[in-house]
Amino acid sequence: MLQFLIRRLIGAVVIMFLIGAFTFFLFYTIPQDFAALSCGKNCSPENLAVIRENLGLDKPITTQFWEFMTGIVAGRDFATGHCSAPCLGQSFDTGQFVWDSIIDRFPLTLSLTVGGLVIFLIVGLGSGLMAAWKRGTFTDKLVSGASIVLSSFQIYFLGPIVLGIFVYQTGWADNPKYVSPFDNPAGWIAGMIIPWAVMATIFTAQYTRMSRSTMIEQLQEEHVRTARAKGMKQRYVFFRYAWRGSLIPIVTILGIDLSALLSGAVVTEFTFDLAGIGRLAVDSSLTKDLPVTMGVMLFGAFFILLLNILVDLVYAYIDPRVRLS
Repeated sequence: MLQFLIRRLIGAVVIMFLIGAFTFFLFYTIPQDFAALSCGKNCSPENLAVIRENLGLDKPITTQFWEFMTGIVAGRDFATGHCSAPCLGQSFDTGQFVWDSIIDRFPLTLSLTVGGLVIFLIVGLGSGLMAAWKRGTFTDKLVSGASIVLSSFQIYFLGPIVLGIFVYQTGWADNPKYVSPFDNPAGWIAGMIIPWAVMATIFTAQYTRMSRSTMIEQLQEEHVRTARAKGMKQRYVFFRYAWRGSLIPIVTILGIDLSALLSGAVVTEFTFDLAGIGRLAVDSSLTKDLPVTMGVMLFGAFFILLLNILVDLVYAYIDPRVRLS
């Protein structure tokens, strides 16, 4: 297990370096004077030269790349001050350090993603297991039919409908907003419950169908039939043998869906007017604020790599036949 972690961490560092290099040269080879964009329309040559020097754009591209990569691990000095590691640069638009901008908005995006993940896993897996337990009954048909209908919805379509009904018409829920769960847990839940529910609805349908089908397949496996033949109770066989085996393909798909969940958070933030990392990425691309765009891309790549490593560890825990060495 330790060797597996070391290999994966080394591979993650290499991948992050390649992503950083590709992203840097992709953006900075664009024929665009970013100092002029930061300076504005009525910009004198003197001010333009000062801005270019402050942003480090007067240096050769190789020097800029070296300072960018070393700044991630050792920090970097700008004309406005020192940027501590991990330094992802300085915004062309606001002058704020990119890492500070990301950290300011990360709690919202993390709350949105984790909340939606927890809800759709609990509801989706629970509904799928119930449908498999009641296979062929009205409950099974109802759950399967509802999952097919819900899978056709999209966040930008379902979100305004839920807002209109539960916020503006009935007033049963608060308008979506983010407050720190450490300062006001009740306000945090009340402000995020609608975005969580909408995100969870989109993903729940997929995991309901998947958990149902994989559970039915597991119930036909030889070890499950052997457990039944030994006289074990149906409930014990269902949860002790079949349920654990059914999680293996679900965890595999979950690792793939994590990136989709993060991108879904971007759409959700726009739908409910929440200022998270996704909103920051879109705003920076519209204003051509390349350091922020690059920083968000590297930050997202890091988390996707980290989550994939965690998924591999969970996969090995669920299936003892997997040996990570």
